Amino acid sequence: MNFDSPRKRMRSYIQRIATGPELSKPLTREQARDGFQIILNHQVDPVQTAIFLIALRMKRETDDENLGVLDALKERCRHANIKADELLSISDPFNGFVRGLPATPFLPAVLAACGLPAYLHGVHQMGPKYGITGHQVLEAAGYSVDLSPGNAARQLEDPKAGWAYLDQQQYLPELHELCGLRDKMVKRSLISTLEVAIKPVSGKSRTHLYTGYVHKAYPPVYEAIARHAGFQSMILVKGVEGGCIPSLSQVSRYFGYVDDSPLVMHKLSPFEVGIEREKRMVPVDEEHAEAFENSSFHNIKALAPVVSATLELGREALAGARGPMYDSLVYGAAIALMHTGKAGSWQEAGEISRHALMSGEARARFDAGCACNKG
Repeated sequence: MNFDSPRKRMRSYIQRIATGPELSKPLTREQARDGFQIILNHQVDPVQTAIFLIALRMKRETDDENLGVLDALKERCRHANIKADELLSISDPFNGFVRGLPATPFLPAVLAACGLPAYLHGVHQMGPKYGITGHQVLEAAGYSVDLSPGNAARQLEDPKAGWAYLDQQQYLPELHELCGLRDKMVKRSLISTLEVAIKPVSGKSRTHLYTGYVHKAYPPVYEAIARHAGFQSMILVKGVEGGCIPSLSQVSRYFGYVDDSPLVMHKLSPFEVGIEREKRMVPVDEEHAEAFENSSFHNIKALAPVVSATLELGREALAGARGPMYDSLVYGAAIALMHTGKAGSWQEAGEISRHALMSGEARARFDAGCACNKG
């Protein structure tokens, strides 16, 4: 046991990892856990916190360092369970979307209508992109974005809803307090990778992780993180802007595992689900393009017109209106249904997803979720 003070321990960790590209040494899993616990406890200056995170990134984090920091986060995460056997946890990039309009805020309601309880989690805003987030869209829809994990679990069990949104500020406030510092750091740290795999709500038997990635080196990294976080399976999509939904216009891929099976790459083709689009995601109108340039930390109001447009298109798609938003929801739901064994073929997965939209069930679920926490 190390009896040195937190400041002295952090000093030693920084000396170890911030000694240049050739002389830096990795931290053990316990050292990484302890270092991040010190940060979450506010026991060191923010300057040292930033150096710790940047130094890890510059030398490239090891699996032990990732898992150690994840240990610290798991110990702080507020958590709840639901009675349903299966649950899907959805995580888009926490810094949002700037090249197109996100469909993911509406995806949990579609999956609930398909018989698979699902929740989305994230934050209101995050750099470096400061794009549209699920929080912003759902808040505009009247959803209570400040649910505790326990209240979210109750909404997931509500037969009229079956979906929920959880904000990091509620389930891991100590991590959320670092948002301002992360803005000043500008560049991504290992937090951006780990936070999507936090699990504030679990199913009775199985909880699946559904998230996206950009860089080709990440699939085995996410696999190790997801398994350690306690997910029985993972869907890791090569999605547009690093999100959950792949391109609507070209072949993509996802990596997945189920239980103890190895990580496997799967081909994704929108054409197999009956989708053919010229553009890869829901496009941004030219009149809204300037809004993204004006968006920054604490200036998310600049995105209000784009958020409103996203909500309008999402509501229409949930009610069966055809278009890129509709196809994005069909595709995203089909991927989840195939991976979890709810559909036996891509054609069947597409049919189940479309029925949820065309029948009005997905829209009813969305509206019920937005209404059930009011008053």
